[in-house]
Amino acid sequence: MHVPSLHWIVADDNPECNPFLTEIFQKFGLPFTHISSPMPSNYRKRYFVPRGVSNRRAALKWIKANAASGVFYFGDDDNTFDLTLFSEIRDTKIVSMFPVGLIGEFGVSAPIIEGGKVVGFFDSWPADRKFPVDMAGFAVSVEYLLQHPNATMPYKAGHEEDQFLKSLDLKMSDIEPKANNCTKVLVWHTQTVKKPKHNLKVPESIFSNLRTLLEKLVSLGVVQMGAEVSGKEVYMVVDGHKNEVTKRQVLGLS
Repeated sequence: MHVPSLHWIVADDNPECNPFLTEIFQKFGLPFTHISSPMPSNYRKRYFVPRGVSNRRAALKWIKANAASGVFYFGDDDNTFDLTLFSEIRDTKIVSMFPVGLIGEFGVSAPIIEGGKVVGFFDSWPADRKFPVDMAGFAVSVEYLLQHPNATMPYKAGHEEDQFLKSLDLKMSDIEPKANNCTKVLVWHTQTVKKPKHNLKVPESIFSNLRTLLEKLVSLGVVQMGAEVSGKEVYMVVDGHKNEVTKRQVLGLS
C-alpha cells in the first residue's frame, strides 16, 4: 500500500482461490491478481519439498500473457522490506541484485562488487550454483523475461533461483547491482527463532563493498568479524566454486 504503481500477484497454494483471501485483497484497494496454483501432489512427498515453485511458475505464466513492460520481484511472506528497495528496482533493465539479510551461516547473502560489476557472490551455501542468491535478492525486467519465453523455475529444492536465472541466459556482466553497490540490506529473511551471533573469520583485505556491508551487520548485532575471530571462514563463490574473498587473489593480481 506504500508502493506506487504496484500490481500484486498472489499465488494461492490451493485447488481453488480462497474467497476469504480475495475479500481481504479487495479491501486493500490495490490492483491484484489472485491465482490458484497448488503444488503437484508428487512433489509434496519429497524429502526436500520445492516450496513455492508452482506458485512462482503460475505468476510467471500470468506475466508472460498479460504484461509488456515493468519489473517483477518475488516477494515472499517471510521477507521484511525497506521501501527504498521498490524505488531502486524500478529501473532494472535486465536483472538487478542486492543483499538479503539473515541468510545462512554468513548472516547475509550478497553479490560481491568490483568496479561497479558483480564478480562473485558471498553466500554460505555454494552447492555448485552459478548464481547462489536468495529468492528475495533479485528483480527481473519483464521485457527481458519476454525475450526468453522458455524461462522457468525447476522443481528442485535449493536450486530454484539459480536454474531460473540460468534459463534467462543471464551473464554476470548483465547483472545490475543495487543497494548502493550492494553495501546495504534493504530486504531481510525474517526469522523468529533464537540463533547465536554469526562469528566470521574475515581477512583484512577484502572487497570494499563486502567490508562495508559486514561492518553494518556488525553494528546491527547480526555478526561479529575479524581476522583473528574463531568462527566460520568466509569465501566468495565464482561459477559455483569457492574462492578467497581477498581482492588480490581472486583477480589474480601480483
